[in-house]
Amino acid sequence: MHTDLHDLLRSLRVWDPEVTRLPAFDPAAAPDTPLALFESWFAEAVAAGEREPHTMSLATGDAEGHPDVRIVMLHGADEEGWSFATHADSRKGRHLAARPYAALAFYWPLLGRQVRLRGPVSTAPSEQAQADLHARSTGALAAALTGRQSEPLGSPEELARASEAAWERAEREPRAEVASWTLYRLRPQEVEFFQGEARRRHVRLRYRGTPKGWDRELLWP
Repeated sequence: MHTDLHDLLRSLRVWDPEVTRLPAFDPAAAPDTPLALFESWFAEAVAAGEREPHTMSLATGDAEGHPDVRIVMLHGADEEGWSFATHADSRKGRHLAARPYAALAFYWPLLGRQVRLRGPVSTAPSEQAQADLHARSTGALAAALTGRQSEPLGSPEELARASEAAWERAEREPRAEVASWTLYRLRPQEVEFFQGEARRRHVRLRYRGTPKGWDRELLWP
């Protein structure tokens, strides 16, 4: 039986109480820096059972300013910024070369939480990018060695051949370098923490960077 999309959408609900817990969030007790609060929330997302809490949406703009978004994996967060990696010649790599500014968004539905960041993006030294790649799985190295990300693909068979060769090399040379592999760091100018609330009195706390540190303010939900 065909299900109408609109009927299906109307049947769905968010934050099912059987699986979602909406913890209280007192913004007055939040730490002085967004990194400290992010680390705390990330650990709580893991403890709550979020299966992939390190996945995030990455939004970039092309040379004309047209937006694009995709899901990527967080590679780290520290005083230098929130890190992710990709090929420099991929679509997002080209976007960041033309406009080195981006936005990130995390969503952890089991806790009704979001974290949003915006800021300039820089590249880490090549040796750091290679070390980051080699610290990951054989599959991650094989995927990086396959390369040609975002280019048109002639056939699934072409991908299978290239991937098989890349897997063989990754297993044979676990320290193989991939020249185009780039580690990016987004240094946020603005970070928003969103905590859902059952009566829709959602708490939104925004940190904004200043020359003297971080200012904090609440936003209407």
